[in-house]
Amino acid sequence: MQKLKLFRNTTTVVLMVVLMSLVTLTTAQKKSSNDDKTGISSNLVKALKFRSIGPALMSGRIIDFAVNPDKPSEYYVAVASGGVWKTINSGITWTPIFDNQKSYSIGCVTMDPNNHNVVWVGTGENNSQRSVSYGDGVYKSVDGGKSWKNMGLKSSEHIGDIVVDPGNSDIVYVAAQGPLWGPGGDRGLYKTTNGGETWECILNISENTGISEIAMDPGNADVLYAVAYQRRRHVFTLINGGPESAIHKSTDAGKSWRKLKKGLPGGDVGRIGIAISPVNTNFLYAIIEAEIKKEESSVPSIGVKAGKR
Repeated sequence: MQKLKLFRNTTTVVLMVVLMSLVTLTTAQKKSSNDDKTGISSNLVKALKFRSIGPALMSGRIIDFAVNPDKPSEYYVAVASGGVWKTINSGITWTPIFDNQKSYSIGCVTMDPNNHNVVWVGTGENNSQRSVSYGDGVYKSVDGGKSWKNMGLKSSEHIGDIVVDPGNSDIVYVAAQGPLWGPGGDRGLYKTTNGGETWECILNISENTGISEIAMDPGNADVLYAVAYQRRRHVFTLINGGPESAIHKSTDAGKSWRKLKKGLPGGDVGRIGIAISPVNTNFLYAIIEAEIKKEESSVPSIGVKAGKR
Protein backbone atom coordinates (compact mmCIF):
# COMPACT_ATOMS: atom_id res chain seq x y z
CA MET A 1 0.00 0.00 0.00
CA GLN A 2 2.80 2.38 0.91
CA LYS A 3 4.57 1.51 -2.34
CA LEU A 4 1.38 2.34 -4.28
CA LYS A 5 1.09 5.77 -2.59
CA LEU A 6 4.74 6.46 -3.26
CA PHE A 7 4.28 5.48 -6.91
CA ARG A 8 1.29 7.81 -7.26
CA ASN A 9 3.11 10.74 -5.63
CA THR A 10 6.14 10.17 -7.82
CA THR A 11 3.96 10.02 -10.92
CA THR A 12 2.25 13.29 -10.00
CA VAL A 13 5.59 15.06 -9.52
CA VAL A 14 6.89 13.76 -12.86
CA LEU A 15 3.73 14.93 -14.66
CA MET A 16 4.01 18.39 -13.09
CA VAL A 17 7.65 18.70 -14.15
CA VAL A 18 6.76 17.61 -17.69
CA LEU A 19 3.90 20.13 -17.90
CA MET A 20 6.09 22.96 -16.62
CA SER A 21 8.77 22.09 -19.14
CA LEU A 22 6.22 22.15 -21.95
CA VAL A 23 4.94 25.60 -20.87
CA THR A 24 8.49 26.96 -20.66
CA LEU A 25 9.36 25.51 -24.07
CA THR A 26 6.21 26.96 -25.65
CA THR A 27 6.88 30.42 -24.17
CA ALA A 28 10.49 30.34 -25.35
CA GLN A 29 9.35 29.35 -28.84
CA LYS A 30 6.84 32.23 -28.98
CA LYS A 31 9.47 34.68 -27.73
CA SER A 32 11.97 33.38 -30.27
CA SER A 33 9.31 33.66 -32.97
CA ASN A 34 8.63 37.31 -32.03
CA ASP A 35 12.33 38.09 -32.00
CA ASP A 36 12.70 36.54 -35.44
CA LYS A 37 9.86 38.68 -36.84
CA THR A 38 11.44 41.96 -35.67
CA GLY A 39 15.00 40.94 -36.40
CA ILE A 40 15.98 42.07 -32.89
CA SER A 41 16.59 39.54 -30.16
CA SER A 42 16.17 40.18 -26.45
CA ASN A 43 19.81 39.25 -25.95
CA LEU A 44 20.81 42.07 -28.26
CA VAL A 45 19.06 44.86 -26.34
CA LYS A 46 19.02 43.61 -22.75
CA ALA A 47 22.31 45.36 -21.97
CA LEU A 48 21.02 48.77 -23.15
CA LYS A 49 19.76 51.17 -20.49
CA PHE A 50 18.05 54.55 -20.80
CA ARG A 51 19.75 57.54 -19.18
CA SER A 52 18.78 61.19 -18.83
CA ILE A 53 20.87 63.58 -20.95
CA GLY A 54 19.22 66.85 -19.96
CA PRO A 55 16.82 68.71 -17.66
CA ALA A 56 13.70 67.55 -19.51
CA LEU A 57 11.46 66.45 -16.65
CA MET A 58 7.74 66.91 -16.06
CA SER A 59 7.06 70.65 -16.13
CA GLY A 60 10.52 70.95 -17.67
CA ARG A 61 9.48 72.63 -20.92
CA ILE A 62 12.53 74.10 -22.64
CA ILE A 63 11.68 77.74 -23.26
CA ASP A 64 14.93 79.27 -24.60
CA PHE A 65 18.67 78.76 -24.96
CA ALA A 66 21.80 80.86 -25.55
CA VAL A 67 24.93 79.46 -27.21
CA ASN A 68 28.45 80.86 -26.96
CA PRO A 69 29.36 81.53 -30.64
CA ASP A 70 33.07 81.31 -29.85
CA LYS A 71 32.67 78.06 -27.94
CA PRO A 72 29.57 76.14 -29.18
CA SER A 73 30.02 73.42 -26.55
CA GLU A 74 29.03 76.00 -23.92
CA TYR A 75 25.42 77.08 -23.70
CA TYR A 76 22.60 77.96 -21.34
CA VAL A 77 19.11 76.47 -21.31
CA ALA A 78 16.09 78.18 -19.77
CA VAL A 79 13.40 75.85 -18.44
CA ALA A 80 9.84 77.11 -18.15
CA SER A 81 9.37 75.64 -14.68
CA GLY A 82 12.89 74.56 -13.78
CA GLY A 83 15.41 77.41 -13.63
CA VAL A 84 18.49 77.83 -15.82
CA TRP A 85 21.01 75.12 -16.70
CA LYS A 86 24.52 75.35 -18.15
CA THR A 87 26.67 72.89 -20.07
CA ILE A 88 30.30 73.26 -21.13
CA ASN A 89 30.56 69.91 -22.96
CA SER A 90 27.75 70.04 -25.54
CA GLY A 91 25.10 68.68 -23.19
CA ILE A 92 26.89 65.62 -21.81
CA THR A 93 26.61 67.07 -18.30
CA TRP A 94 24.51 69.91 -16.91
CA THR A 95 24.78 72.26 -13.94
CA PRO A 96 21.78 74.10 -12.45
CA ILE A 97 22.93 77.69 -12.00
CA PHE A 98 19.74 79.50 -10.93
CA ASP A 99 18.51 77.41 -7.98
CA ASN A 100 19.41 80.00 -5.33
CA GLN A 101 17.35 82.77 -6.91
CA LYS A 102 13.78 83.69 -5.98
CA SER A 103 12.17 82.55 -9.22
CA TYR A 104 12.16 79.07 -10.77
CA SER A 105 9.94 80.01 -13.74
CA ILE A 106 11.95 81.31 -16.70
CA GLY A 107 10.90 83.14 -19.86
CA CYS A 108 14.17 83.72 -21.70
CA VAL A 109 17.97 83.69 -21.49
CA THR A 110 20.30 85.96 -23.51
CA MET A 111 24.09 86.09 -23.81
CA ASP A 112 25.84 89.44 -24.29
CA PRO A 113 27.31 89.34 -27.83
CA ASN A 114 30.27 91.42 -26.66
CA ASN A 115 31.06 89.57 -23.42
CA HIS A 116 29.97 85.95 -23.20
CA ASN A 117 30.36 85.90 -19.42
CA VAL A 118 27.48 88.36 -19.19
CA VAL A 119 24.15 86.53 -19.22
CA TRP A 120 20.65 88.00 -18.87
CA VAL A 121 17.64 86.01 -17.66
CA GLY A 122 14.00 87.06 -17.85
CA THR A 123 11.88 85.26 -15.28
CA GLY A 124 8.28 84.11 -15.62
CA GLU A 125 7.31 81.70 -18.37
CA ASN A 126 6.06 83.58 -21.43
CA ASN A 127 3.14 81.27 -22.21
CA SER A 128 -0.49 81.57 -21.13
CA GLN A 129 -1.72 78.20 -19.89
CA ARG A 130 -3.30 77.80 -16.44
CA SER A 131 -0.22 76.01 -15.08
CA VAL A 132 2.13 78.89 -15.90
CA SER A 133 4.15 80.35 -13.02
CA TYR A 134 5.25 83.96 -12.65
CA GLY A 135 8.67 85.50 -12.06
CA ASP A 136 10.18 88.50 -10.32
CA GLY A 137 11.86 90.47 -13.09
CA VAL A 138 15.20 90.51 -14.89
CA TYR A 139 18.47 89.00 -13.66
CA LYS A 140 22.04 89.61 -14.79
CA SER A 141 25.24 87.59 -14.31
CA VAL A 142 28.71 88.93 -15.12
CA ASP A 143 30.60 85.72 -14.29
CA GLY A 144 29.04 83.10 -16.53
CA GLY A 145 26.16 82.24 -14.20
CA LYS A 146 28.12 81.82 -10.96
CA SER A 147 26.28 84.72 -9.34
CA TRP A 148 23.20 86.78 -10.17
CA LYS A 149 21.74 90.20 -9.49
CA ASN A 150 18.09 91.17 -9.87
CA MET A 151 18.02 94.21 -12.16
CA GLY A 152 14.38 95.20 -11.62
CA LEU A 153 11.03 95.06 -13.46
CA LYS A 154 9.86 92.83 -10.62
CA SER A 155 6.15 93.28 -11.34
CA SER A 156 6.47 92.21 -14.97
CA GLU A 157 5.80 88.58 -13.92
CA HIS A 158 6.38 87.27 -17.47
CA ILE A 159 9.37 88.26 -19.64
CA GLY A 160 9.13 87.38 -23.32
CA ASP A 161 12.50 88.42 -24.74
CA ILE A 162 15.77 90.24 -24.02
CA VAL A 163 18.00 91.80 -26.69
CA VAL A 164 21.44 93.34 -26.11
CA ASP A 165 22.76 95.99 -28.50
CA PRO A 166 25.86 94.45 -30.16
CA GLY A 167 27.43 97.89 -30.40
CA ASN A 168 26.93 98.83 -26.76
CA SER A 169 26.40 96.27 -24.00
CA ASP A 170 24.89 98.89 -21.71
CA ILE A 171 21.89 99.16 -24.05
CA VAL A 172 19.43 96.34 -23.41
CA TYR A 173 15.79 95.89 -24.46
CA VAL A 174 13.32 93.82 -22.45
CA ALA A 175 9.93 92.65 -23.72
CA ALA A 176 7.65 92.46 -20.69
CA GLN A 177 4.35 90.66 -21.19
CA GLY A 178 3.08 91.76 -17.79
CA PRO A 179 0.79 89.85 -15.40
CA LEU A 180 -1.32 87.12 -17.00
CA TRP A 181 -4.26 87.10 -14.57
CA GLY A 182 -4.81 90.84 -14.32
CA PRO A 183 -3.98 94.29 -15.75
CA GLY A 184 -1.07 96.60 -15.03
CA GLY A 185 2.38 95.74 -13.72
CA ASP A 186 5.63 96.33 -15.58
CA ARG A 187 4.17 95.82 -19.04
CA GLY A 188 5.57 96.95 -22.40
CA LEU A 189 8.98 97.35 -24.01
CA TYR A 190 11.69 98.56 -21.65
CA LYS A 191 15.13 99.96 -22.43
CA THR A 192 18.21 100.57 -20.32
CA THR A 193 21.27 102.57 -21.37
CA ASN A 194 23.29 101.86 -18.21
CA GLY A 195 23.42 98.09 -18.06
CA GLY A 196 20.14 97.65 -16.21
CA GLU A 197 20.57 100.15 -13.38
CA THR A 198 17.51 102.08 -14.60
CA TRP A 199 14.74 101.29 -17.10
CA GLU A 200 12.51 103.35 -19.37
CA CYS A 201 9.28 102.09 -20.93
CA ILE A 202 9.67 103.07 -24.58
CA LEU A 203 6.56 101.30 -25.92
CA ASN A 204 3.41 101.14 -23.80
CA ILE A 205 0.29 99.78 -25.48
CA SER A 206 -2.17 99.51 -22.56
CA GLU A 207 -2.61 97.98 -19.12
CA ASN A 208 -3.85 94.78 -20.80
CA THR A 209 -1.28 94.38 -23.59
CA GLY A 210 2.42 93.73 -23.19
CA ILE A 211 5.33 93.03 -25.51
CA SER A 212 6.23 89.40 -26.16
CA GLU A 213 9.09 89.59 -28.64
CA ILE A 214 11.76 91.91 -30.05
CA ALA A 215 13.80 91.72 -33.25
CA MET A 216 16.79 93.95 -33.96
CA ASP A 217 18.15 94.54 -37.45
CA PRO A 218 21.63 92.92 -37.40
CA GLY A 219 22.92 95.63 -39.70
CA ASN A 220 21.35 98.60 -37.93
CA ALA A 221 20.69 98.50 -34.19
CA ASP A 222 18.38 101.52 -34.44
CA VAL A 223 15.83 99.43 -36.38
CA LEU A 224 13.64 97.46 -33.99
CA TYR A 225 10.49 95.39 -34.25
CA ALA A 226 8.29 94.75 -31.23
CA VAL A 227 5.37 92.35 -31.00
CA ALA A 228 2.40 93.46 -28.88
CA TYR A 229 0.43 90.60 -27.33
CA GLN A 230 -3.00 91.16 -25.80
CA ARG A 231 -4.05 88.35 -23.47
CA ARG A 232 -5.80 87.60 -20.19
CA ARG A 233 -6.06 84.33 -18.29
CA HIS A 234 -9.10 83.22 -16.30
CA VAL A 235 -9.74 79.88 -14.63
CA PHE A 236 -12.43 79.08 -17.17
CA THR A 237 -10.92 80.61 -20.33
CA LEU A 238 -8.05 82.37 -22.08
CA ILE A 239 -8.52 85.65 -23.94
CA ASN A 240 -5.71 85.03 -26.41
CA GLY A 241 -5.61 88.12 -28.58
CA GLY A 242 -7.48 91.26 -29.48
CA PRO A 243 -7.28 94.51 -31.46
CA GLU A 244 -4.11 95.61 -29.65
CA SER A 245 -1.99 92.64 -30.76
CA ALA A 246 0.29 93.88 -33.56
CA ILE A 247 3.81 94.41 -34.90
CA HIS A 248 5.42 97.80 -34.25
CA LYS A 249 8.54 99.22 -35.91
CA SER A 250 11.07 101.83 -34.81
CA THR A 251 13.92 103.31 -36.85
CA ASP A 252 15.36 105.49 -34.08
CA ALA A 253 16.22 102.98 -31.34
CA GLY A 254 12.77 103.13 -29.79
CA LYS A 255 12.14 106.88 -29.65
CA SER A 256 9.14 106.56 -31.96
CA TRP A 257 7.04 103.70 -33.28
CA ARG A 258 4.59 102.92 -36.05
CA LYS A 259 2.16 100.01 -36.27
CA LEU A 260 2.66 97.77 -39.31
CA LYS A 261 -0.54 96.97 -41.21
CA LYS A 262 0.18 96.45 -44.91
CA GLY A 263 -0.13 92.80 -45.95
CA LEU A 264 -1.00 91.62 -42.44
CA PRO A 265 -4.28 90.07 -41.21
CA GLY A 266 -6.94 92.50 -40.04
CA GLY A 267 -9.32 92.20 -37.11
CA ASP A 268 -8.39 90.73 -33.75
CA VAL A 269 -4.98 89.07 -33.70
CA GLY A 270 -3.50 86.58 -31.25
CA ARG A 271 0.13 85.83 -30.59
CA ILE A 272 2.77 86.72 -33.21
CA GLY A 273 6.29 85.43 -33.78
CA ILE A 274 8.81 87.36 -35.89
CA ALA A 275 12.28 86.86 -37.39
CA ILE A 276 14.54 88.93 -39.64
CA SER A 277 16.26 87.09 -42.48
CA PRO A 278 20.01 86.88 -41.83
CA VAL A 279 20.58 86.63 -45.58
CA ASN A 280 18.59 89.74 -46.52
CA THR A 281 17.59 91.95 -43.60
CA ASN A 282 14.99 93.67 -45.76
CA PHE A 283 12.78 90.64 -45.21
CA LEU A 284 10.79 90.17 -42.01
CA TYR A 285 8.93 86.93 -41.36
CA ALA A 286 5.89 86.70 -39.08
CA ILE A 287 3.75 83.80 -37.94
CA ILE A 288 0.37 85.17 -36.88
CA GLU A 289 -2.59 83.72 -35.04
CA ALA A 290 -5.50 85.39 -36.84
CA GLU A 291 -9.29 85.30 -36.90
CA ILE A 292 -11.16 82.57 -38.76
CA LYS A 293 -12.78 83.81 -41.94
CA LYS A 294 -16.38 82.80 -42.63
CA GLU A 295 -15.49 80.96 -45.83
CA GLU A 296 -12.78 78.95 -44.03
CA SER A 297 -13.14 75.91 -41.79
CA SER A 298 -13.32 76.03 -38.02
CA VAL A 299 -9.59 75.36 -37.73
CA PRO A 300 -7.72 78.39 -36.27
CA SER A 301 -5.89 80.37 -38.91
CA ILE A 302 -2.14 80.50 -38.39
CA GLY A 303 -0.16 81.83 -41.32
CA VAL A 304 3.36 82.90 -42.15
CA LYS A 305 3.89 86.29 -43.73
CA ALA A 306 7.11 87.35 -45.40
CA GLY A 307 7.62 90.72 -46.91
CA LYS A 308 9.98 93.61 -47.42
CA ARG A 309 10.14 95.87 -44.43
